[in-house]
Amino acid sequence: MMRLLVALCLACASLATPALGQSARPKPIVASLPQLKPWTGDLDGMLERRVIRILVPYSKTLFFIDRGRQLGVIAELGQRFQSWINARHKTRALSITVAFVPVPRGDFERALNEGRGDIVAGNLTITPERLATMDFAEPWMSNVREVVVTGPAAPALNSIEDLAGRDVYVREGSSYASHLRELGKGFEAKGLKPIILKPADENLEDEDILEMVNAGLLPFAIVDDHKAALWSRVFTSLKLRADLAVHEGGSVAWAMRKNSPLLKQEIDAFVHEHKLGTAFGNDVKRRYFASDRIVKNAYSPEDAQRFRDLVALFRAQGEAYRFDWLMLMAQGYQESQLDQNRRSHRGAVGVMQLLPKTAAAKPIEITGVDTDAGRNIQAGAAYMRYITETYIAKDPAIDARNRVLFAFAAYNAGPGNLRKFRRIAKEKGLDPNLWFGNVEHAAAQVVGRETVQYVSNIYKYFVAYSLLLGEKGLTAASP
Repeated sequence: MMRLLVALCLACASLATPALGQSARPKPIVASLPQLKPWTGDLDGMLERRVIRILVPYSKTLFFIDRGRQLGVIAELGQRFQSWINARHKTRALSITVAFVPVPRGDFERALNEGRGDIVAGNLTITPERLATMDFAEPWMSNVREVVVTGPAAPALNSIEDLAGRDVYVREGSSYASHLRELGKGFEAKGLKPIILKPADENLEDEDILEMVNAGLLPFAIVDDHKAALWSRVFTSLKLRADLAVHEGGSVAWAMRKNSPLLKQEIDAFVHEHKLGTAFGNDVKRRYFASDRIVKNAYSPEDAQRFRDLVALFRAQGEAYRFDWLMLMAQGYQESQLDQNRRSHRGAVGVMQLLPKTAAAKPIEITGVDTDAGRNIQAGAAYMRYITETYIAKDPAIDARNRVLFAFAAYNAGPGNLRKFRRIAKEKGLDPNLWFGNVEHAAAQVVGRETVQYVSNIYKYFVAYSLLLGEKGLTAASP
């Protein structure tokens, strides 16, 4: 039970009570200060600059923003760290600010060494590969096991050697990939088939992948045992296979640049004082490990049949309106589970959940959306094309993938809000042309989690459908 309470790389600092001097000090900020320009140095320089930058992933448990509030395990620990370091150095009015810098997980190492952050707080397991480019502080957790977690679509796995010859979806830069490669070499030495590593999308966090396993979109995943234990209580179709460990004895810690002895000493002291206790862990479990919108099983027999029935229609309309047809299909699944008979309480109908009055009016001008799936999908494609051409496509700096993601955000929150999201992202020093890890932060600040979750769910379905098509030897490429 204690290991559950110190989960996710953050030992149980007692944050249920007010942090030291917290009420009198500003909360940590999110990357927008002049001091956040690239800079490398040790703690003495950070104290002089009065800012310490923490690189974080955007995650529904570790760090996210909801209507301007910084939430998540790392957000709360960062607030504690800011209060602690100001009290330790007696800064008084000239306080030190902790600034969170959200970056994609795959960019941690580069962002750190380029000077875009000072600390990496992303639940990183210490590995030889990472030690070659970064230093690590005292671990938040030790004896971490990376285990198999199965879902409804999992094959029979009686021993770890049953992974031989199987596809395993994993982020390329993760410790899971490194340890799976080591395990696979051992298999080959025994005459077994190697493990086939399939790169998972770097925009997916562990909880996203577990959500897909729970829904049957993926057969199984490899994650840290403390994450598996916590998320299996949320996603009830998951089964933690403690008997199937890919790696044992791991340590999870914060990272910093090489040759930063003063910063390492400071973080070591902070970790030492805060990695025990239970109040924080109980609070984290209560507030950050509850599902908001569980991804549905897009591989269920009924849904898979609807997928097969509608593939040709989506492909045709996607090509006709120059919109990624598989993304459009993923949106259709998010809206109705591809069910033409679906009706909403506000009158939206069919696969794409359109109001007949809206579809019949300009600029769509398509009738029959309530009775004909093909016309419903056509109207949906036409509307997404209209949004893209009117509000997004005129900016050549936005690539094809992000044009689609922005179109979904505009569809959900409105084109005016999309413009606001991008403006705020730019003001914060984020990339206004990238959704994941950038504009989505501004969206969460302005309208809360709904739009972020909407785009995220569609993207998960897109990933799942891409896998499904890949298994059939088809292509998911759009025109």
